[in-house]
Amino acid sequence: MASSAPQQAPRGVATAHVILRNAVSATLGCALELTGGPFQHTYRKEEPLQTGKFSVSLGKPSLKLSQITLEPHAAENTVLWNSLEACANRMIAQDLPISCLELSRAQLLEAWGEAVLDASNRKAPKPKKGPDGTPLPVTEGPLRLVLLGAGGSEGVGVSHGLPYASTACVGRIALDRSQCSISVNKKKAELSLKFQVLDETHNDPRTPTTMEDPKDVNASQIMGPLSEPTVRSEEGRALLQAQEEASTLALQLEQRLQLEEEEQRKAKADAAAALKKEEDDEEMVVNAFEVKGKIDYTKLVNDFGSKLLDRDLLERLERLTVGRGTVPFLHRFIRRDIFFSHRDLDKLLDCVESGKPFYLYTGRGPSSEAMHLGHLVPFLFTQWLQQAFQCPLVIQMTDDEKFLFKGEYTDEAGDNLHYFQSLTTENARDIIACGFIPEKTFLFSDLDYVGTMYPNIVRIWKAVTTNTVTGIFGFDGTSNIGKVAFPAIQAAPSFASSFPRLLQCDNKANLDMACLIPCAIDQDPYFRMTRDVAHKLVPKSHPLGGKPALIHSKFFPALQGAKGKMSSSDPNSAVFLTDASDVISSKIKQHAFSGGRDTSKEQRELGADLDVDVAYQWLRFFLEDDDELEAIGKDYSTGSGQYWSTGTVKGRLIDLLQDLVARHQVTRANISNDDILTWMNQDRCIL
Repeated sequence: MASSAPQQAPRGVATAHVILRNAVSATLGCALELTGGPFQHTYRKEEPLQTGKFSVSLGKPSLKLSQITLEPHAAENTVLWNSLEACANRMIAQDLPISCLELSRAQLLEAWGEAVLDASNRKAPKPKKGPDGTPLPVTEGPLRLVLLGAGGSEGVGVSHGLPYASTACVGRIALDRSQCSISVNKKKAELSLKFQVLDETHNDPRTPTTMEDPKDVNASQIMGPLSEPTVRSEEGRALLQAQEEASTLALQLEQRLQLEEEEQRKAKADAAAALKKEEDDEEMVVNAFEVKGKIDYTKLVNDFGSKLLDRDLLERLERLTVGRGTVPFLHRFIRRDIFFSHRDLDKLLDCVESGKPFYLYTGRGPSSEAMHLGHLVPFLFTQWLQQAFQCPLVIQMTDDEKFLFKGEYTDEAGDNLHYFQSLTTENARDIIACGFIPEKTFLFSDLDYVGTMYPNIVRIWKAVTTNTVTGIFGFDGTSNIGKVAFPAIQAAPSFASSFPRLLQCDNKANLDMACLIPCAIDQDPYFRMTRDVAHKLVPKSHPLGGKPALIHSKFFPALQGAKGKMSSSDPNSAVFLTDASDVISSKIKQHAFSGGRDTSKEQRELGADLDVDVAYQWLRFFLEDDDELEAIGKDYSTGSGQYWSTGTVKGRLIDLLQDLVARHQVTRANISNDDILTWMNQDRCIL
């Protein structure tokens, strides 16, 4: 067991301690004083063992007092332990003579200083008290200063026992590597060594020469080199050279990696620039069937002939909705310029101000059982409009269109029209779950309701030429006649007379009811055609001349990038309303295109490109809190704050979508087939 008792250390241990202190100083290039950590020799039942341990102070808390670079990890210091051990054993092999000086503490400190002492003998003994409590005189014997080599040429140190007359008598020093370590904490950094003396010459009767006159030794000449931070041993110089070579190699490797990283960054930037140029050069195409190229919404508005929503119109809209207390604030899609363009919205608001009724019309082409988040956009906004204006709403399910454009026929199975009919039912659940006013909403399938609309469909067919339809929609001789005829079916719900019972159009006054259509801007071609012939289907008293008013939305970006639309045919381009929470998380993490930088350092310095970052763009669509969105955008674009990284922004989006989809799924699950039939009931009034 270890003890700090005043027993003298065995000769081999006492000698080895002085040798090792000087070996450490010479190999690490640290002052001898730093090697004077507390020394302990080991006993077992009062029997001394040939082991000892001590520590070396290396700075508070750095390791800078050593000229050798040290690593505080045991697995990386095998070479260090080998070097210290080799230096000590080389001194043993040299059979250096050992001599001593026996000095009082005062003499030793005056001539040699504290450097030769260690923490175990640096302080003078404390006086003990007699029976009456008075301090007893302190009696301290002389301290034994050991000199290694002729006149201390190879090192010095105060010994904790009688040393041998020669270093060779020690035999061999072995470091216990399991007990050797380098530790660093907030207060200090130190190296701890435990050693064992092996092959000792136990029967050597010689004692070291004791010099009678301390003046025979030049203390300052000996202590000068020992006080300097200089590597003095060949083992230390070998370590230093190896570390310098390793440092040179590491620097070369770092430079090579930096060069490769720079080349990769340049290649990526070149590829991105080439892709951007390709996108910029690619002609923008936006029509009812295709969206591609970089979308320039200002150009699109100019090409289509619609108008941007301006401040005056938005203030007017706010006054007629929020100002009347039907909704607490403008919808976020309006506040964030997601619904951005219109046709005759100003005239429709004239109707509102004059107390004339109007109705909403929107729709869905059922192409899959599950709708995705992009499909929700027009319905969420339409729900707000209905609540804001407390007006009727008709929702067209164009199952006929989907069959005409995507239907299939085989001799064995026939056609799959029934499949698209079934999709209407499934999509109806998602639409109803958006929260429309039941008594003011009519949801219908074209296949079921087209008969009632047929007179208006015929009127539109009569009014629109084949050349017009072909020019707008790009049909050619290979298109089936149903495709050419369909635009009239989508146009028909724009006229109140298509709903004679539901909108009470038996009352002639309701034939003047205006219509507002919220839709993505790619649906505008249908209604440009409609507006051109609308005057032929209404009385002259119609406030908009029969033309439906429209309000257009921008496209909801696909997961892989903000330049196009989501697709039901690509499951990884969208989050579907049937997706489980873990699927939503996986899709966002793995597939959402990031506008963040390649490295944390670059992200901190440059911030993210919000315009192309899908996670941020989706937050613009679904995060209600404007202040939170602004804070996220500020953090992310500057690489600072809570939301400085792509991971944190994606995490916020995942939480938001998981909650939104989960609530939608609960609502959807409670909608029965009978409920759907109620919403599709034609024999009622929704005014």
